[in-house]
Amino acid sequence: MKGVKKADLPAKTCPVCNRPFTWRKKWERVWDEVKYCSDRCRGDARKGKGKREGDVTRS
Repeated sequence: MKGVKKADLPAKTCPVCNRPFTWRKKWERVWDEVKYCSDRCRGDARKGKGKREGDVTRS
């Protein structure tokens, strides 16, 4: 049996949605530079939308 359990992989927390995400093979060479869990969160950060999850605007 080969491979690594997902629980044993390094993880980070996305600054946009505050959800944890784990290492992916495609991020192997750039893991230190990865900040966002997805393209959507990266786009939201560029647009200045800030946090996605739990955002409530009250008037």
